[in-house]
Parts: sequence; structure tokens; C-alpha cells
Amino acid sequence: MPARLPKARILLLFVLMALLSLRLLWASAPNPGPQDPAALISTKSQAAMLWLEGRVLVDGPLRDGACRALVQVHRINGQRRSGRTELQWRPCREGLRAGAWIRARGRLRAPAPAAHPLLSAPAQRLAAHGAWSQFRTKALEVTGQDWTPLADARRRIATQFQDAAGPDRGGLLAALVLGSAQVQLSAELRDGFRVAGLSHALAASGFHLSVLLGTTLALARSWPAAWRLSSGAGAMGLFLALAGAQPSVVRAVLMGSVALLIREGGQRSRPLGVLVFSLVLMVLIHPAWLHSIGFQLSAAATAGLVITARPLELWLAARWPHRFGPWLSTALSVPLAALLWTLPLQLLHFGSTPLYALVANLLAAPLLAPLTLASMALALVVLVLPEGVTLLLLPWLIWPVKHLAALLIAMVTWISQWPFAQLLTGRPQPWVVLLLVLGLLPWLLQHWCGLRLRTLPLLLLAVLIQAMVQLADGLVVVEQWGRHWLLARHQGRAALVSSHGDRRSCALARRLVEAHGHRRLDWVALLDPVASDALHCWRALARTVLAEHQGQPPLAPGQRLASAGLELQAPKQMAGQGLLLLQAGRRRVNLRQATGRPLK
Repeated sequence: MPARLPKARILLLFVLMALLSLRLLWASAPNPGPQDPAALISTKSQAAMLWLEGRVLVDGPLRDGACRALVQVHRINGQRRSGRTELQWRPCREGLRAGAWIRARGRLRAPAPAAHPLLSAPAQRLAAHGAWSQFRTKALEVTGQDWTPLADARRRIATQFQDAAGPDRGGLLAALVLGSAQVQLSAELRDGFRVAGLSHALAASGFHLSVLLGTTLALARSWPAAWRLSSGAGAMGLFLALAGAQPSVVRAVLMGSVALLIREGGQRSRPLGVLVFSLVLMVLIHPAWLHSIGFQLSAAATAGLVITARPLELWLAARWPHRFGPWLSTALSVPLAALLWTLPLQLLHFGSTPLYALVANLLAAPLLAPLTLASMALALVVLVLPEGVTLLLLPWLIWPVKHLAALLIAMVTWISQWPFAQLLTGRPQPWVVLLLVLGLLPWLLQHWCGLRLRTLPLLLLAVLIQAMVQLADGLVVVEQWGRHWLLARHQGRAALVSSHGDRRSCALARRLVEAHGHRRLDWVALLDPVASDALHCWRALARTVLAEHQGQPPLAPGQRLASAGLELQAPKQMAGQGLLLLQAGRRRVNLRQATGRPLK
């Protein structure tokens, strides 16, 4: 029998790969169907007022006085329709709840495409949720409300946590139970965790399930096997129900289920086999997950823990024989393995990586496990006890936990403010990332260690190519919503000209600057004469800000705004034409001073 086992494994792997290949071949890219609301979009329909009836699928967020909600459409102008759209309305005081039936009058439009290949867009975000249209309305009526126990439970946990512990501390505790996708967190809190390298703490994942499942099985260790299995399955089912079917959650639950069945069957599970089986099954069921960044990061991080963490721990322990060596090697090997395996994906999708992530994970580890366990226990209290009793008990029960959460938030904020906390590399081309992966693999796989010196040139080549891209001169032109942004780049530095100075323009400018690997700009010129309250946003982006709406006169003929190799001037020979000249090294472009539009 042992001699046949390897052949059986090879056959099973071959069958799984064959099924996966067939499923991917049959699964075409998702597109709107003939009855989808997007089929009605045309120049004429975008101007016409339509009546839409449908059901809200998830709670709609409220941001800056505007709301949006994903809606399953049932009728448009009384005719049956099948598909999803994003409902948008402003002003808004309260978002819609999942299960609400609505009737709205407004205009249907196509979501905006990406303003630049390196920037995300509403069209991409909505396509991931199966929607290809947006419906803007000012006349909205709620006609009914379905019973939604799961959405109500999530909302109750998040609301009571935030009421008892505050928006940030309560939001963090709720995210440790539900995941950040189910909780509305402040942008400052999300950015702090991202820059510190602790985004995974806010996203429902295998770590949170391992805390819940480990505690459940420890409490049930003296029970009969059937009861232990039932308690473990119940814990995983509750986690999946509350966190939702996100890729990282489904992967964690599948791996936990398989490992639990093998363990209770008296066998020893092989983590790599369990991981491969879970990932293949997920892609067979839902091929679109393959394009999900969350799925990719979850798979890569778990592969790092399964394949690289243990050899890395032994390597570190051999070099730290002192008393703290075993503890340090264990504490460092897990986050370091996950960071190394996810590094190519972080650079490919975000063009950045947290520089102090290893330190942040080392410092946060003693806080995260007790915080997660306490948050889950408090969530159980919220769900089980009557609301009146919960309102009396929760402020007392959550008191020590919220102070522990405050300590974690303070630590994350502190680390995120360290110099160069986020290493901005710019988003490399996929083939450059492939070179990086080929160069990294022998360092991550113990059996390929003999190839490390041979693949080292690939690593150096990938770094050299991206460095050359970052140091090259260039002019990046972006146009969206009738606005213009021109990013001038020279030898690793950059400057920006923006036609508008409002918050929306500054937010897009920040994303554009970070996507190209720049932390701070030499200067920014705002051509907008209309007053705006977003000057602090622009000043955080650049050392010098020339803003006409702040009382600073526009460039007169012969004047210029310049730093080494980057220059904006109003040439005397173009006086009276309303033109400016933007120059980055040897690259130059003329633009209209009134609109910022570049001349072809």
C-alpha cells in the first residue's frame, strides 16, 4: 500500500489540475446579460429619467453626505429586468439596509473607466460584484424591508461595539470579528494599518479563524469525537456567516474543515495538500476569485506559512542559540515568510510595500490574539443576550478590551509615522514582477537552494529595470470628469499641475503620485480660481503649492515655478495666448492656463 500512495497522489493532482484547466477554459469573463440594466445605457437613456425598482443586497455606506448601495434590479419603467446596479444619491443622512425594497427615479449611466492604467476605477470595482451600471437619483422611496438575520447580526455587533468603545476602537474590535469588508472604518485607521503592514489584521482571514477554532477545540477536548467535530463545524459556520463569503474566509474555512476531518479521523494532515485542494476547489466553483486581489494575497501568504515558515524558523534558531532564540525565531519566521511570498503581489497591484511590517507584526502579535478572542466573546454576548441586557453589560465588559484596542491603534499610528514607513516603488510591469518571482523562488523553497546564486542576477535585473523606470523623464497626462492632471517626472522626483483644487482632485492626484512611486512632490500648481477647503490635502502632497484660489496670482509672462529639471512657466513669446509650458528634463508640453488641458 505505501508504494502505491505516491502514484495515487500524482493521479489525484493530475485530475485536479485537469478539472481546473477545463473550468477556466469554460469560464468566460463575466459580462452583462441581455436583461441587465447596462443594456439600456445609451446617449439617449443617460439623459432620460427612469423609474427603477429593486432590492438592496448589502448595507450601503455613507461618506461625505453621499450614499451608494448595490441593488438587484427587478423592474425599470415597469418592465422586468435582471441584473445589478449601483444606486447613488446625495444628499444622504442614512444608508440603506440590506433587504430593503426601493423605488427610485433617476438616470442610468455607465461607471467611469480608469483615468489611467495604474489607477483603479468604479467600473472595475462594480464588475467584481457583477454590476455594470450606476443609477443616480434624488427621489428615493423604501417600499418594504425583508427579514435579513445575518445582516442584522453584523450591524448589531458593529453598532454596539462602536457605541460602547468609540468609532475607531469599536470599529477595530468589530473588524476582528466581521472583517473590514463588513465594518465602516475611518480612512485614517485603514491607512494606518496598511502603512504599518497590518492590513491582514482588519481583514477576516485564517488568523481570526485559527483563534476561534483553536479556542473552541481546546474547550471541547474532553468531549466525544462527534461533539468535538460538531463544535468545530459550528464555529467555522458561524465565522463564515458573520464574515461573509470573502475569498480569504472561504479559503480558511475550507482548509480548517479538511484539517479538522483528517485530525478527528486519526490521521495527520499535510498542510500543502490541504491548501492546494482548497484553492483548486474554490477556483472550480467560482473562477472569478482567481482575479481577486484578496484571493491572491491570501493564497500567497498561506503558501508562505506552509512552505517557508518552518525552514526559516530552523535557520533563524540555528543562528540565535541564546535564551530568546527559539521565541524570536518563531515570532519572526511566520510574518517574514508571509511578507516574502506576498511581496511580488504587493508591488504588482499597489507599487508599494510597508517597510516596517516585520517590526509591526512582532509588536502587534501579543495584542492581536487576545483582542480577537475577546472581540469574538463580546460578539457572542451581543448576539445571545437581549438588547436591553447587552446595553447595560457591554460598557463594563468592553472597558478593558477597548483600552487594549487603543494601545494597538496607538502603536500602529506610531509605526505608520516613522520615516519612509511605506516603500513606494511604482507599479512595475508584469514581466518585471515575473523576473522578481523567478529570482525569489530559490530563496523561498528549500529544495531549490542550490539555484540561489544562479537566479540572483534575475533579482538584480528586476530592481535595475524598475529603478531605470523611476529615474526616467516623463509627462503623465490624466483626464477625468472634465478635469486635467499633468505629472512631470525627472530623475526620481516629480511635480504636478492640476486644473482643479477640490478634495476629489487632490484624492486622485495622491493616488496618481503614489502609483508612480513618489512620496512627495517638489511643487503643485493649481489652476482653479474657485475657492476650496482642500489646501491642507495639497500641502501634504507637495513642499510648495501655487494656488490661485488662495490669493496667489497666476504666473505672469516670464515667471516660472521650478525645481531642478521640473519647470512650469508662462513664456513671454506666448503672452496673450493663455498658454503655459510644462517641462520635465527634455520632455515638454504646452497647456492652456484656464483649463489645464494639454495641447496636442
